[in-house]
Amino acid sequence: MNVNSSAQQSLADAAWLTAGPVARVLSLLNAHGEEARVVGGAVRNALLGLPVGEIDIATTAHPDEVVRRARAVHIKCVPTGIDHGTVTLVVGGQPFEVTTLREDVETFGRKAKVAFGRDWVRDAQRRDFTVNGLSLSADGAVHDHVGGLADIEARRVRFIGDPAQRIAEDYLRVLRFFRIHAAYGSGLPDRAAGLACIAARDGLALLSAERLRMEMLKLMVAPGAADALVTLDDCGLLMRITGGVAYHGPFARMVAIEQALDLAADPMRRLAALSVAVTEDAKRLSQRLRLSNAEAKQLDSMGHRWWRLGNMDEEVARRRIYRLGAERYRDRIMLAWARAGRGYDGPSWRELATLPQRWSAPVFPLKAADFLARGLKEGPALGHVLTLAEDAWLAAGFPLARAALDAIADQAIARFRHDHRL
Repeated sequence: MNVNSSAQQSLADAAWLTAGPVARVLSLLNAHGEEARVVGGAVRNALLGLPVGEIDIATTAHPDEVVRRARAVHIKCVPTGIDHGTVTLVVGGQPFEVTTLREDVETFGRKAKVAFGRDWVRDAQRRDFTVNGLSLSADGAVHDHVGGLADIEARRVRFIGDPAQRIAEDYLRVLRFFRIHAAYGSGLPDRAAGLACIAARDGLALLSAERLRMEMLKLMVAPGAADALVTLDDCGLLMRITGGVAYHGPFARMVAIEQALDLAADPMRRLAALSVAVTEDAKRLSQRLRLSNAEAKQLDSMGHRWWRLGNMDEEVARRRIYRLGAERYRDRIMLAWARAGRGYDGPSWRELATLPQRWSAPVFPLKAADFLARGLKEGPALGHVLTLAEDAWLAAGFPLARAALDAIADQAIARFRHDHRL
């Protein structure tokens, strides 16, 4: 991930820059005395040889002029933040946030009173980190007004200017600093930045749960997440976000397990390893981070009796897969594996975790009709007998032969009648 000398001067060979939607937007805005450049994370990632995701564009043109030009050539334009200079252009189905160069006149936490400008240096100086302060012209020239190229080369994450001032502009930058370092940095975090984050710790309470969620989930899957989370905890910041104990050993083991199983990093699995010991932990995190319903269910499932999954034989594991489903089973077994401590390296864990790849749970073959044909009536009793039969079928090892199924059906009815003295 080193920046080579040619990349420091130009990204003219970048295919995404020279053709397609990006080139069209830049061409639209680079006319009649105005200038537009790609800014932020796209430039950083391109220099590091990483995939370029969202592409943000800065321009000297005022928002109204951006809208006028876009509409003149039938480009969809959405005034997403036009009062602060931002409009979104949609070209070829791809959205681009286009923001007019700005200078902060006054700041109020995340909110700021801004004035539009034409000074690229001043615009770069109001951004968060040096590695995010680079801009890229349509011809591939990289512009560095804040020392970002040297910091990318050194894999060093620093605030632009005074760290305390940058953080006061938006307290989410406390968490963003550790997340960006985890994603792109190397070695120990910048000392001045870390001290400023500690000093601003009370500001975390002012942030919305939704914004904390966004940064935390990105941090969970960053390459250097394990070390960054330890530092975040050592600085007294992590508990302010999660509200509970952090389990750094299980987190590191979860990362290793995902890699061993060739699975993509999953933020919920990693969050569970870090902070979930019981379902109450999952509920607390779901509230503090305002997780989606799907995320909350996944986290809650992993916190439910994971400790019972160790030392299972394959027969029991198959029943677990049937009850939980393959994904919930795998998540829960991986959490148990990550929390296994000294038994972490045991080969049985891998066998249990990969069982869904070798075996798929069959569908329960007995139906209501099988019991109605045996004289049972519609109603609660039918549901009860079906449950008894399903439990017996699982205990018998999922038989599918007709004779075995008939025996299970007959035994379920007999047991029900005995229990209810019918």
